[in-house]
Amino acid sequence: MCGIFAYIGNKHNAPELVIEGLKKLEYRGYDSWGIAYKKHNKVNIHKEIGKISEFDPKDLSKPGESELSLGETEQNLFTAIAHTRWATHGGISEKNAHPHSGNNEEVVIVHNGIVENYTEIKKRLKKDGHKFQSDTDTEVIAHLIEKHLENNSLKEAVQKATEEMEGRYAIVVICEKENTIVAARRGSPLIIGKGKDEYYIASDLPAFIEHTNQVMYLDDNQIAVIENNKIDFFDMLTGATIEKRLIEIDLKPETAEKGNHPHFLIKEIMDQKDTLTKAVNQDPEVIREAAKAIQSAFGTYFIGCGTTGKVAMVGEYLFAEISKKHVNSTFGSEFSNYKNFITNKSLLLAISQSGETADTMEAIETAKEKGAKVMSLVNVESSTMARVSDIVIPIKAGLEKAVVSTKATTAQIAILTLLAYACDGGIEKGKKLLIDTASQINDMLNPRYEDHIMELAEKIKDVESMYLIGRGLNYPIALEGAIKIQEVSYIHAEGFAGGELKHGPIALISEGTPCIAIVANDETKNEIISNAIELKARGAYIIGVAPENNEVFDYWIRVPDVSHASPIVNIIPIQLLAYQLAILRKNDPDMPRNLAKSVTVK
Repeated sequence: MCGIFAYIGNKHNAPELVIEGLKKLEYRGYDSWGIAYKKHNKVNIHKEIGKISEFDPKDLSKPGESELSLGETEQNLFTAIAHTRWATHGGISEKNAHPHSGNNEEVVIVHNGIVENYTEIKKRLKKDGHKFQSDTDTEVIAHLIEKHLENNSLKEAVQKATEEMEGRYAIVVICEKENTIVAARRGSPLIIGKGKDEYYIASDLPAFIEHTNQVMYLDDNQIAVIENNKIDFFDMLTGATIEKRLIEIDLKPETAEKGNHPHFLIKEIMDQKDTLTKAVNQDPEVIREAAKAIQSAFGTYFIGCGTTGKVAMVGEYLFAEISKKHVNSTFGSEFSNYKNFITNKSLLLAISQSGETADTMEAIETAKEKGAKVMSLVNVESSTMARVSDIVIPIKAGLEKAVVSTKATTAQIAILTLLAYACDGGIEKGKKLLIDTASQINDMLNPRYEDHIMELAEKIKDVESMYLIGRGLNYPIALEGAIKIQEVSYIHAEGFAGGELKHGPIALISEGTPCIAIVANDETKNEIISNAIELKARGAYIIGVAPENNEVFDYWIRVPDVSHASPIVNIIPIQLLAYQLAILRKNDPDMPRNLAKSVTVK
């Protein structure tokens, strides 16, 4: 959540460059945006409510002059910092948009994260005469740094400020009296790109990958100082100098584009033709190492947040079914409830697309404090989660830009399926199943299949509520399917275990209520069909997602019969339905309201 992008270097069009880069991070937050840039050694700030996508950088210009020709500066360096916001502290307004400045506007800052003790700091600063313009915790940081800047360099002021701040955050700071950028990180991601006589700082790689693939990662409790065309890294706590290695990233700029598709969401749904195959074609030794770690652990915990929390649940069912092994699944935010059971013989498998999710990272920290081994199933191989894990399994789904996760989800489920087979000594059997499944997904994702789902979307687009039921492996898919529909259509959707209907939820059913029954051709088939019959008796409109049609279905969406891989194929038509509903209801499927791609705050 929240996107940060900054530049310092020899390009005079720094504001234009930064705005265009920030547009590539809009999936991280789109409530408001802003930019600060130095012109003739004075900091200029521009903020707006809403999305940055349609903004033309030339609109920064005043009549008769070009803001993009910034003029000569000290060391001939040009500086700009920018931010796209996902609101946490303070409502959506121009005053709460970043960047924020201190009392005299000398210090300017952009920020991702939450300063948990900002109210206490704000009270102290008010007593010292500081006046605040916004409701954000970010402005408090600007004032705090400004206070320390009176007798210190910008780097020293930032370091002293961080000593007083509690929470998880990333900040980038400039000031008028120094031609310097200072970045600091504790819990939220910051990546630094190195070009020729220039540096980029961003929350995520797409912001600057077209300019350079040479990167350095700012780790927790570290500060980066860029001045005089050089960068230095310091320990935030001790001030000691840190050496950083320059890493070359293999990510092509075109992977961040929609191609011929109208939205990233539908592109990424269609990508599943290929991403499943890539996920399965892992180094078998990595899978065997991971399976061995699971087998030898005393207490195994699968965790994730949101969609990956449902993936973790699927994993629990898969391991029970395939390898007859007990694992625990829970949300990262709830993992603290298990901490008293964690020992140095335990294993934590953390699942994440971004590898930066705050609640998951906190769970990892808890596990490590107890001496447990940590394994990550992650899409971004260079993420913090990957860097702190003992074992990393990359899902290889490629860049996922839509806020709603699709291809990463099915890739994660595929690898958990492969792991379950590996723990049962059948890695080749699992691989064959998943390769066959990938082939059948390729057959599913065709225009005729899309049209069939669009026909359904037309029938139900105006409903207020809908429900999804599943059993066994597909109970978590009912939960995940409901999330998908909620996220982009804004229709109230809930998922239930089929057997729980009679214990309350059936009271919600009235004439014509859409109910999706997720049916696998396994031992749960007859029971879930029976649940669908119960719903229909109460007036429900039954949508069957199943390999075979059934007389109880009012509308049938065919899926292949793929045994233990059924969660993978069963979620895809619901992804498509969610997308089509969003289009029909005139919602933006890539940027649903109130959501952000990577939740890096608690």
